[in-house]
Amino acid sequence: MARYDYYGYPRYVSVAEKKARARRKLEQLRKKHPDLQPVLIEGSSLVRTWWGKAWNGNLQKYADYANRVGRGRSYVRHGAVLDLQIRPGQVRALVQGSRRSPYTVTMSIKPISKSIWKQIRAACVGQLASLQELLEGRFPKELMELFTAKGSGLFPSPKEIEFDCTCPDWATMCKHVAATLYGIGTRLDEDPGLFFVLRQAKMDDLITQAVRDRSAKLLGQAKKKTARVIDDADLGDVFGIDLDSIPEEDREVKLGQSAAAGAQRKCATAKKTKKKRTKKKAKAIAKKSKRGSRAKLKK
Repeated sequence: MARYDYYGYPRYVSVAEKKARARRKLEQLRKKHPDLQPVLIEGSSLVRTWWGKAWNGNLQKYADYANRVGRGRSYVRHGAVLDLQIRPGQVRALVQGSRRSPYTVTMSIKPISKSIWKQIRAACVGQLASLQELLEGRFPKELMELFTAKGSGLFPSPKEIEFDCTCPDWATMCKHVAATLYGIGTRLDEDPGLFFVLRQAKMDDLITQAVRDRSAKLLGQAKKKTARVIDDADLGDVFGIDLDSIPEEDREVKLGQSAAAGAQRKCATAKKTKKKRTKKKAKAIAKKSKRGSRAKLKK
């Protein structure tokens, strides 16, 4: 099939034909490489989740990328990204272009700097209740702004990304690299945890730190409170009192009286136990003494 028309211009290829070509190539490659992970778009939007949108939004913040990255949108929509593998600090993709064989895109992304990660961890203290909230993008607006801050957030700047493509295009960023960048955003829709894999950061650190701080705060509050820290229901079970039937202002008095009565009962029980032990010991001594006397008389 000719790639150029009668006048020497590239032949027009419809969207349907591009999709069909990519689909045929994917089926062909899967026979030898069943572990391929293509980027497939469902619906009209490239991304739907907070992490996917934030990744693509970050690409638009930099002039170097904003003027070039748009070239890859149509490639992603047409299913041209036949494979996209995300590893710690590395991305590898196969992108179908105008030629028969797909092009290979390799990308390396630097990890989040220690200073930035330290600031983000500190900001997350007490803000995240669970890992699920983090992955679903359900966190305060302040964290959203911090995560997406240009040059100081979680998302990489152009100087932190290096890429290469096997295509003959000498442009700073070819369409296949741009498609790979957008493909990453789509992949984060499916698995947001891959973002932390790519940037070599432990997402558990954000949650662990938050939970640890919250626990410490609760313990600090508990030390300042009185015995009322114990739930009323638990106190009622301890002292045998139905606290729901007692006015709140009288509960402490009632609990104090019950505690005093309990202490008195405990003291009385201890005295009775001690008295019984003394009597039992005295009987044992007397019995032993009688046995000794009888033995002497027999002699």
